[in-house]
Amino acid sequence: MRVLIIEDNEDVAANVGDFLARRGDEVDFAYDGLGGLHLALTQPFDAIVLDLGLPGMDGLSLCRRLRQDARSTVPILMLTARDTLPDTLSGFDAGTDDYMIKPFALQELAARLDALARRARPSRGNRLCVGDLDLDPATRVVRRQGRPIDLNPTCFLILRVLMEASPKVVDRARLEHAVWGEAVPESDALRSHIYAIRQAIDRGFETPLLRTLRGVGYRLAAQEE
Repeated sequence: MRVLIIEDNEDVAANVGDFLARRGDEVDFAYDGLGGLHLALTQPFDAIVLDLGLPGMDGLSLCRRLRQDARSTVPILMLTARDTLPDTLSGFDAGTDDYMIKPFALQELAARLDALARRARPSRGNRLCVGDLDLDPATRVVRRQGRPIDLNPTCFLILRVLMEASPKVVDRARLEHAVWGEAVPESDALRSHIYAIRQAIDRGFETPLLRTLRGVGYRLAAQEE
């Protein structure tokens, strides 16, 4: 597995990381909330070990950002020294998949990570494909003709909606609601994101996939029908 450990206690992070690495896992580290959020949004991971008390952004806020804003489905195992029921319920409410109280046994943590990854793995079969464009919701990896496409979380979400609907047209209102809910920005932010997506997935390729139907919406399709 590729595991992201977000833990500000470097000794704890090192112990967990060393144990996982010895059994063959690939481990990345972040020691504050903002750094952890950046890695979680820009890199594919099979699981995240997330400490509750972090500088910059606490674990609950980070978890909510991943689940609600970025729509991330990566399994999250939350670590905390707080052992009350309200604390545990707050973690699950934020979107964590599992919860461990410090101190913990490294063998149990590894076993729980394995179980979380196994449960998440079937979703990797739900890849979205339009022509030679491929999107994996589980790993958040986008490729065209095998080449990786770098998208920010908002563009990723818009592209996912368009691919799920393909080859049908998706109107502006649906896209805006999918991204911003009821708090749609006053500026024409959607058009800017559509432009960024078009530059990312069509520029440099022979066949354009993303089309604008003026006054109607947007369509992602392999060819004109």
